[in-house]
Amino acid sequence: MTICIDKKYTETGLILEKYKFNKSRLITILQEIQEIYGYLPEDLLGYVADSLKITLSHVYGVATFYSYFSLKPKGKYVIKICDGTACHVKGSGKIIDGVTKRFNFTKEKNTTDDNLFTLETVSCLGACGLAPVVMVNEDVHGEMNIDKMNQVIDEIITKEK
Repeated sequence: MTICIDKKYTETGLILEKYKFNKSRLITILQEIQEIYGYLPEDLLGYVADSLKITLSHVYGVATFYSYFSLKPKGKYVIKICDGTACHVKGSGKIIDGVTKRFNFTKEKNTTDDNLFTLETVSCLGACGLAPVVMVNEDVHGEMNIDKMNQVIDEIITKEK
């Protein structure tokens, strides 16, 4: 999805105006920008810093501190695989390895070329009794294995065709 640069700045400017260029609202401003683009485009971080009269390093510090924020585009479907203790013991590593191999992901590249899927490994999803647990966007899938994970992925691919 390509967005006109002027439109990006206009939309971000409207968000900044909405919060009266108040630097104490930085997190809220970044959240709204990410809601629009699915991530925080680098050029907009500089624009936000300049507009709020704060340093770019401060904006980056906030954007990188909170795991909610992403500096890279994410896929339409974000697959979060829990690798906390309970999930790890019950085999989440095999699910991570299987999804990684299926999509040829690397440490640097965790989103498919068509921007349909992004893989994230998380420390806890708060559902240890269902271990291993996977979330696809807001849908929680418990007692997973690689076969069940592939079924979920296949269903999404079929739905998207």
